Amino acid sequence: MTHVADKVTRFSSELVEAAATEGERENRSARQQLEHWARVGREVSDQRRVARRRVEAALAGRVPLRELSPEEGVVFNAEIAAALDESLATGNHIADRAAQGRATIALDEQGRVVKHLPDGTQIVL
Repeated sequence: MTHVADKVTRFSSELVEAAATEGERENRSARQQLEHWARVGREVSDQRRVARRRVEAALAGRVPLRELSPEEGVVFNAEIAAALDESLATGNHIADRAAQGRATIALDEQGRVVKHLPDGTQIVL
């Protein structure tokens, strides 16, 4: 049997903690849970049947959400949640909205609600 060396990768602490919690319920280590999620996600992503194409069409706005089956809806929601998580982790939404002349309301580092105006000023609400 050929041994395949593991590759090192980094995950967010939030994801690792979630995997540890879920893994405990499923009698898996955090690593085993992450691998399980990755395998499940790979299978969903590799799915080329009509259901997957319908979800992709719904994500592109070509199929109304109400036409998705409950199972397709779960996949749709998972895709949207993953896209939002990635966008929030990598984007500067306050700056993007300011460039559009729009205000943003967000929590600051102290947990206060702050209104960010397009001119760069901030108002603690």
